Amino acid sequence: MGSLFAELARQASANARREVETYAREIAEFGFLDTNSRARAETLEYALWLRRRTVALSPDNSELSGDDLGYIAAIGESRAEAGMTLDARQRVLRLHTSLMLREINEATEAQRGVGGGVGELMRMMHWFAPQGERGIRAYSQGFVTALRHRLPYVEQAALLARSLLKGDPISTGLASALGMELPECCAVVVIRVPDRPAGDRDLESEIEALVKTHRAPITWGPGEGRGGGELIALIPLISATPPDSPDSRTADDPLPDRVSDLVRDFAQALGRPCAVGAATSSLSEVAEALDLARRVSRAAPLRRASSRLRPYTMSDLFVELALADAPFVDAWLQAVGRSLQSGPDLLVTLDAYYRHDMHRGATAAALVVHPRTLDYRLRRVRELTGIDPGSTRGVRIFSSVVTRYLSGTWH
Repeated sequence: MGSLFAELARQASANARREVETYAREIAEFGFLDTNSRARAETLEYALWLRRRTVALSPDNSELSGDDLGYIAAIGESRAEAGMTLDARQRVLRLHTSLMLREINEATEAQRGVGGGVGELMRMMHWFAPQGERGIRAYSQGFVTALRHRLPYVEQAALLARSLLKGDPISTGLASALGMELPECCAVVVIRVPDRPAGDRDLESEIEALVKTHRAPITWGPGEGRGGGELIALIPLISATPPDSPDSRTADDPLPDRVSDLVRDFAQALGRPCAVGAATSSLSEVAEALDLARRVSRAAPLRRASSRLRPYTMSDLFVELALADAPFVDAWLQAVGRSLQSGPDLLVTLDAYYRHDMHRGATAAALVVHPRTLDYRLRRVRELTGIDPGSTRGVRIFSSVVTRYLSGTWH
């Protein structure tokens, strides 16, 4: 055995102890190692075994055996059964890789001038990368196996959604366990609920029904407002070029019916107004798409479930998104909105007017009023503001006023 490998063998016990101490110090979920001597001994045994197998296999570039991978998977499974989170698992893998690379570097430095060579280091690194990847896959497979047995289906779907949004490679295993395919592109949908529904159990059952019906990664979490929340769903797309991708950012391609169906199903179950934002991207950029969809949902109007309820995209609300970053313009529009509150349902009337493309008959029917009543209200808007709601200027101003008002931003 060469000098580098011999040095790693000599330091294996000390390095294993250092790894266990690092886990206990830097990962809160491993704090039990300071009080549970049996768990500490088992963790130390595994850390030492990994180093000894590295030294035994790397000189000849031998692969980890099936038994080796089985043992690694069993460790991953036991840690998931103990309640380790995905975040802690990621930190463990990062720390372990970092420590192993540090140990190789320290051994190389210790052998400088006494027979250590570049050749041994290259052999070690040539082994470390592919076998390390195989070991991580086995560990993750064991982790997923435990999650399948320990967590309900809806919680597994929520974990998949969060792992995809964080770019965690374990998402592949989670998707396979759930029977879901990971597409190249998807729509990230954020449904904003200003007031958290009473009775969390009822909400959980509705989300479970959504997951099972739509077979998509879905997770519920707290929103910005006090007591509010948001539902996040990742819906597969067939299109090779996402509508909101840089290559087609100005496109206004409709989202698939599957997205609108999910939105309506959740809004119907919710039974209260909600606002929906959506953005599309490749699977590797869903975190950026989530940020955009969340911003759109905050600018979108709150609406109850209906056949017209649909998710808004950036192309629908680009003016309102810009207003969020221009407080002086937003304040002026808010003043315009306040001037309309003295009239009879003027903001509601303008909302219906623009949603029906300024068609008098359709607008009056939607409001259940006589067309002459609609004409009176539109005149009242003009009298209060000096702006004709049917003019180009009026459409630009009042459509933004209505959307900002209905989004709840000014409340």
